Amino acid sequence: MMKRFDTPYMTDWFAISLRWVMLVGLIVSLGLGGKLELQSAWALGLMIIWNLAMTAMAGLNLRTSYHRRLNIVVDMLLAGAFFWMQGGARGPAFWAGLLPILTGSIYFEVIGAVVTALLFSGLVIYTGFLDNTSLAPSFIIAAILSLLGILFGFLGRRLMAHMRANRSLWGDEEERKRAIQNERMRAIYELTSTLSSTLSYKRVLDSALDMSAAALNPNLEPEQTTSDPLVGAVLLFNAGKLRVGSARRFTNADVRITFDGSEGILKKAIDDGEPFKFTDIGYDPELGRVVALRNCTGGYIFPLRSGFNVYGVLIFAHPEPGYFTTERTNLLDIIGRQAVIAIQNARLYQDLVEEKERLAAVYEEARKKLARDLHDGPTQSVAAMAMRLNISRRMLAKDPKNANEELVKLEELAHRTTKEIRHMLFTLRPLILESQGLAAAIQSMADKMLETFSQRVVVEIDQNAAQQLEMGKQGVIFYIIEEAVNNARKHAAADTITVRLRQVEPGVVLLEIADNGKGFDVKAITKNYEKRSSSSLGMVNLRERAELVNGLLNIESQEGMGTNVQVYIPLTEEAADRLHHARRK
Repeated sequence: MMKRFDTPYMTDWFAISLRWVMLVGLIVSLGLGGKLELQSAWALGLMIIWNLAMTAMAGLNLRTSYHRRLNIVVDMLLAGAFFWMQGGARGPAFWAGLLPILTGSIYFEVIGAVVTALLFSGLVIYTGFLDNTSLAPSFIIAAILSLLGILFGFLGRRLMAHMRANRSLWGDEEERKRAIQNERMRAIYELTSTLSSTLSYKRVLDSALDMSAAALNPNLEPEQTTSDPLVGAVLLFNAGKLRVGSARRFTNADVRITFDGSEGILKKAIDDGEPFKFTDIGYDPELGRVVALRNCTGGYIFPLRSGFNVYGVLIFAHPEPGYFTTERTNLLDIIGRQAVIAIQNARLYQDLVEEKERLAAVYEEARKKLARDLHDGPTQSVAAMAMRLNISRRMLAKDPKNANEELVKLEELAHRTTKEIRHMLFTLRPLILESQGLAAAIQSMADKMLETFSQRVVVEIDQNAAQQLEMGKQGVIFYIIEEAVNNARKHAAADTITVRLRQVEPGVVLLEIADNGKGFDVKAITKNYEKRSSSSLGMVNLRERAELVNGLLNIESQEGMGTNVQVYIPLTEEAADRLHHARRK
């Protein structure tokens, strides 16, 4: 019965190699003695076939149930038959007994070698008794074989002891490598679990650095990690500058340094978007300012990038020149990719929180705007009507003729107030937008602006472009138009306001609201954007609503030259990436 093993047995290969050496020696002996004949050398052929079979089994890692015993028995029988056929002690193969002795010394060391030597010596003496002429040589050969059995037995013991020691060391080394690999896998698992369970930027960055250090040096004890010279840092973009988000072994002064990312190692990593190893950190125009990196001879940088979004870089450095091996850099690549995903998730969450706060502010501003519009429009009109009614009531008794004229004016005021209220209701919820689409809603708004405020609005809508817009985007675009038109009506003193919607390139639609009014200084108003002053509220609303459709807002205006509000609206994610990437350039 045969069994297959995962690894080869070195003893089998030693036995096979020695057997081939013996077979070559026996063939040479027969050749020199002129006895290399088929009828007397058949045993030698069987020995060759047997060793070929053992070689094939060793190559396939196969063994029989009693493999060692079977090898010694077969070698003993074939060598004895060959010794007998070649004339015994006086033949050219008188030393054939070395074959089973060597096999016994390899498989059973001293005992195997001595037992096989004694058995073969008995065969030699027996053949000597059968042939009285070779009795003395038979005893001599038997004695020599017995001595060689003892000698090779001790040599086999030493050889096997040396092999066991090497195998033990190899096993310990393999065990150590497995332990290191397992520790690294555990560190990666913990990193993944930690990064996926938190949406805190600080915790994500700290975990990425700590887990990286643990994975790179899994054989260090926890108390040794503080003395580990590995330097690590995460640099993130904030307001166009790279700032230290988290760091290991950075000084307090190092943490406060900001980087432009426009030179040296940082520029190469950001531009290429690929990780790489680097040297000569002290000569780098930007990283050379970091005190913690000056003692390091080599480093590795991983750009934290997803698509066109570059969040920053992950940097590691070490005083040892060959520290960043391929195995370690591959590990850092895995950690870097996990960190990118975690940072992306944290940023998305932060964006959601900010978006929620922004929407709350937008709704609050809309409520205030509605209150202002009601106060400045219908409320004033109703108050005026109440006052005129009081005047009309008194005039009816004293001056009926003038009272009639006052009532006519009061009726006109009521009609105008009704139109204003209907216009406000229309802008709050334009039902025509849901039933007939964006083009009809904009035209209806233009008609009401003319009817209510005598403001001329020209509408130029490309139906093809309008139909490609989703219903949600159409609603936002309508409110952008409404906001821009109202701003122009109130502040620009424009004769004509033109609304255009057209497709400018595949996947991108351009919305323009242009007027021929008095214009304004865009830079001066933009400065007040962050302060949310009253002069910039219109631009605030336009920017925030443009962001809702992932669009880009551009305002062109000069005093006395009118204003042109442009919103580039992407129709697909690919177009959005292209649009925002072009803007960053």
